[in-house]
Amino acid sequence: MENVLPFLILLAAGQVMRRIPGFPEGTAQSLNLYVIYIALPALILVQVPKLSLSENLLVPVLMPWLVVLFSGIMVWIVCRLLNWTRDITGALLLMVPLGNTAFLGIPMVELFYGSSGVTYAILYDQFGSFLALSTYGTLIIALYGGGIKPTWSMIARKIILFPPFIALVAALIFRSAELPGWLHAMLEMTAGSLVPVVMVAIGFQLRLTMPSSEWMPLFVGLTLRLIVTPMVFIMICMLFGLTGLGVQVSLFETAMPPMVAAGALASIAGLKPRLTSALVGFGILVSFLTLPVIHYLIDLVITG
Repeated sequence: MENVLPFLILLAAGQVMRRIPGFPEGTAQSLNLYVIYIALPALILVQVPKLSLSENLLVPVLMPWLVVLFSGIMVWIVCRLLNWTRDITGALLLMVPLGNTAFLGIPMVELFYGSSGVTYAILYDQFGSFLALSTYGTLIIALYGGGIKPTWSMIARKIILFPPFIALVAALIFRSAELPGWLHAMLEMTAGSLVPVVMVAIGFQLRLTMPSSEWMPLFVGLTLRLIVTPMVFIMICMLFGLTGLGVQVSLFETAMPPMVAAGALASIAGLKPRLTSALVGFGILVSFLTLPVIHYLIDLVITG
């Protein structure tokens, strides 16, 4: 509960701020821009150089990409079958495949699996979720954001100029370089601001009342993210006889709610801000109920 309570308090703080006349309607948008252009690149520059790959760590590296592929296809099929609009499709394609594997995932992994599982969670997040946000996420924004279908050159330009992607490239190129103490301290301080800023922004945007046309996408998106995806991958690992703590942690990460940074990115791109905010906010709340169940199922069928 100690890991969960701060998220609830920050969400509530955003709700309170929305009711204070001094905060303008565009407050959440400004907070989201800060995250994308400053806090998220700082976090990438701090975390990526810390990690190294080995043959024993292939599962937490590969599984997040398989999750993106599987859930992206599922979302696309459902949206086509239900004839949902382009902006709803884009919002779900961005939010459902990308999980909150860092800011909620790492504390939850430590809570359920102890400190020995955190290394796998960091690997899953940094080489999976964050890379997917920088590449797959940017591609979805380029294709569905703004209402204009871009050319491939426009897509490439948006990917190359996306601040988190620039930070990722820089972190990989200069990963062995030792930063000055003051610069590293500044980056860590800035990266630490990401979670509270994003959660307050989500709370500010979160509405308990939504257009009736968005309740079904909300339900479908959370069902695919929190239940269907982890259940499918649990069965796959069971069929292939995959075991070990790395597998357990990776499966647990597949059950995390939609990523907060993806919600900020979707909001900036105008992809149903109220729906994407609800996917993150309600996703976090519902995950407090679903994660213990998924953890029990993982322990039941996957040995450590």
